[in-house]
Amino acid sequence: MSDFQRFGDPFGAAASLARAYQAWWSHPVALGEQWQEIGQQAGALFAENWCRYWGRGVDDTWPALRQDERFQDPAWTENPWLDALKEGYLLFTRTLQDVTYRAPGLSDEERRQAAFWQRQLLNALAPTNYFFLNPTAVRRALESGGYSVWKGMQNLARDLDRGLITMSDESAFRVGDNLANTPGEVVFRNHLMELIHYQPTTPSVHVIPIVLVAPWINKYYILDLTPENSLIRYLVEQGFTVFVTSWRNPGADLGHTTMDDYLEQGALKAVEVAREICAGSPVHLAGYCLGGTLVAALMAWLNAPRRRNGSCPVAHWTLLTTLVEFSAPGDIEVYIDEHTIDFLDRRMARHGYLDGTDMAYAFRTLRSNSLIWRYVVHNYLYGESPEASDILYWNMDTTRLPHDMHRYYLREFYLRNRLVGRGTVRLAGRRLDLRRIEQPLYAVGTEQDHIAPWPQTFRIRDLVRGPVRYVLSTSGHILGIVNPPLDPPRRGYRAGDPEPGTGSDDWQAAAEKTAGSWWQDWSSWLHQRCGEQGAAPQADSAGYAALAPAPGPYVLER
Repeated sequence: MSDFQRFGDPFGAAASLARAYQAWWSHPVALGEQWQEIGQQAGALFAENWCRYWGRGVDDTWPALRQDERFQDPAWTENPWLDALKEGYLLFTRTLQDVTYRAPGLSDEERRQAAFWQRQLLNALAPTNYFFLNPTAVRRALESGGYSVWKGMQNLARDLDRGLITMSDESAFRVGDNLANTPGEVVFRNHLMELIHYQPTTPSVHVIPIVLVAPWINKYYILDLTPENSLIRYLVEQGFTVFVTSWRNPGADLGHTTMDDYLEQGALKAVEVAREICAGSPVHLAGYCLGGTLVAALMAWLNAPRRRNGSCPVAHWTLLTTLVEFSAPGDIEVYIDEHTIDFLDRRMARHGYLDGTDMAYAFRTLRSNSLIWRYVVHNYLYGESPEASDILYWNMDTTRLPHDMHRYYLREFYLRNRLVGRGTVRLAGRRLDLRRIEQPLYAVGTEQDHIAPWPQTFRIRDLVRGPVRYVLSTSGHILGIVNPPLDPPRRGYRAGDPEPGTGSDDWQAAAEKTAGSWWQDWSSWLHQRCGEQGAAPQADSAGYAALAPAPGPYVLER
């Protein structure tokens, strides 16, 4: 363990950067050539700035990208001093990033880690993050007579007190009121989860119900936001009987909860209760993100050689932006190594859980400009109040993760990638092999997903035995899923039934893009497989009395 890691560098940031810099110093000839190139670029920038100071109009040598909202104020181009600052920062940023990526003698993993932490540092150093260097902030302060500064200080004090940057107007939403308000009832509760059964809105419903396993890394109502953004409400209106898991927000008392518990007392129990309410019918089982990983594990568990007698209780299943193959897990990979997981393990052991704010900031650093510094600038420098966004409100409603479960998940799935092995993972007494799963699968990935990269989610095609329909939605991990049908369409998707051995790039090139929402394609797929329609099942008729109206008390736990 390096001195950096031993003292105050729990994620190995300084150590990874030091390795990159040291790699260059050990190759002096290559370093000299690099400095020569940098000197030429700096000279060209100096000449451009000199021309601009003397009133000669010239184009930027290092222009900001069109989508970089940090430098959209005209002052960054019209004022020669600010333009020089902007271009100097962009030259420094792009050059240093390039140098880090090209550091000789480093492994690919070391390059990715060094580049990631370099990017965090450079994003923090952007001149737009500092009041007196940000022309928009200074102008607003002058125009408002200092009110924007006073308001920004109030916003900063509020966020320091709560320990989390505010991203949405929290006063605009209330869970159970204008969020998670699809009518339903909690029909089952144990120490780990509540199962919500939604009231039908159609004269008849399909005989096979849908059981949604939500991720417990966030709260379930990402699937039931405002009525116009609610996937659950959409499914109910399409004539499906819908159940969803609402996970408890664990405290220290659940610190020893294991992945076995989430499988048996969570996902499996939800399937069993839904079947009892629906007169023994098999179910359609769907999982989102981490909930999808659990669903895949349960499907392998149900298809294990020593499964219980009788047919599989799941007729077909769905995975939404789900990783089961973790060899290339995306940007989160910078946090996945023995040292970092050991650090998190020790941190979780002190409390019995990983705090939700820790997890939230880890994910926000993956897109730090848009998810951290944008709000620093707008909330504190501009003194703005965040806009009302149901998705960002949900994003701020963090949950904790129990120690034993999360340690197992990080080590066995992320670090060792054992879920794809043949029997290398054992859960609830059975060895898992995804290749034994024969039930039809509907899988969804999203083009800009930085948490579950779609080429990795596509690999499920070659990991299961049954037929697979794969859908690639535009946008990212959240907006690609929360994608209701609109007129005119806001997004699009590609859909197809890839054969085993098909590469993700080849499939994407061949799949025609459709404007609209993948929800409609999924609904059509489900209509064909969820059986005939009849009277809606009644939970109380199966002995499950309503325990509370939806959304239930678990989702309200802080």
